[in-house]
Amino acid sequence: MGVVQSGVSWGARRDGVVFGVSVDYSSALDSVIEDVIAPQATEIDRAGEFPRAAVEALGKAGFLGLLSSSEVGGGGKSLADGVNVIERLAGTCGSTAMVVLMHYAATAIIEAHGKDETRRAIAAGDHLTTLAFSEAGSRSHFWAPMSSAKSDGNGTVQLDASKSWITAAGQADSYVWSSRPLTGDGPMTLWFVPSNSDGLAVKGKFDGLGLRGNASNPVSGEAVEVPKDAILGGDGAGLDIALATALPYFLVLNAAFSLGLMQALIAEAGEHLKNTKLAHLGETLADQESHRVRYAQLLTKTDEVRAFIQDTLLALGTERPDATLRVLQVKAVAAEAATEVADGVMRLCGGSAFRKELGVERRFRDALAARVMAPTTEALRDFVGRATLGLPLF
Repeated sequence: MGVVQSGVSWGARRDGVVFGVSVDYSSALDSVIEDVIAPQATEIDRAGEFPRAAVEALGKAGFLGLLSSSEVGGGGKSLADGVNVIERLAGTCGSTAMVVLMHYAATAIIEAHGKDETRRAIAAGDHLTTLAFSEAGSRSHFWAPMSSAKSDGNGTVQLDASKSWITAAGQADSYVWSSRPLTGDGPMTLWFVPSNSDGLAVKGKFDGLGLRGNASNPVSGEAVEVPKDAILGGDGAGLDIALATALPYFLVLNAAFSLGLMQALIAEAGEHLKNTKLAHLGETLADQESHRVRYAQLLTKTDEVRAFIQDTLLALGTERPDATLRVLQVKAVAAEAATEVADGVMRLCGGSAFRKELGVERRFRDALAARVMAPTTEALRDFVGRATLGLPLF
């Protein structure tokens, strides 16, 4: 299968192959998770507070700049390394993982089209960015922005928009912002917008079912002024850029997010089965065949997702003909599997999982997010059908 649109190519990135995993950062990640992220995960969820301490610790340890080019002081690591980081973060704190996931997806665009000053700030761990694509008018159809961009003819552009969901809204340092083009052909133009720009307003505080600390809020922009050179790529080329640069990162890392939740849920279930006793039988739940069989089914489902992600990375790294298909499939495959595993673990662990102390119910709620996050499971399945039947995606 070929590319989804003219000019779009999903293959190896310039710093190295996308499927080669480095492990030299493993101990540093362990330390941040154990010392900062894990102790705060339950409270982040309970209070719905942004995981600021976790983000700062990850920045200092080099993880915000992990995928930035070594040319600007970044880690120069691969998409596979990003997959490893997001999986491990998601298993501990879904909110922190989602914030970093969106940062990595936006960073991919800034790396390709942004200014060196911003690239160096991200590489140094001093700058958190995020995507600002979804809008109130077109909702999950991120490829059809309703927001406007108008030039004053003197080097300044005015942006007006009603963005429906921006992860880390009001918390990130910048947004990779979509609008309709100034004058160019194409459906979308991308801009680098500092989050402290005049005219930006975050609406309310996020109070969701899951990912309660990811600050995913609506943001309005009224007469937001940016210099014309804040454009990321060509006028009208935003959709091609988003598809070629951000979407592979977003979809594959989203699958890693789901996998991390699944892995944590399976670990919780395993410990519960081994340590919960049926005193009247003198056995543990693990001694019951029905529990073992269901546990094995859920474990296998998790391993299937891991294998699918690894195959997607291999397809990208070797520029296999089916790379585009794998990228379009991977988020939906993982998101639907995560909801199945979360529900299965909840049933397997019974009333203990329904209580907060086991950690299953928090991950159960977090697992529901990916299937409704644009592009949704239904949209991705439609894309897969269109792509394999020779129809245009849009």
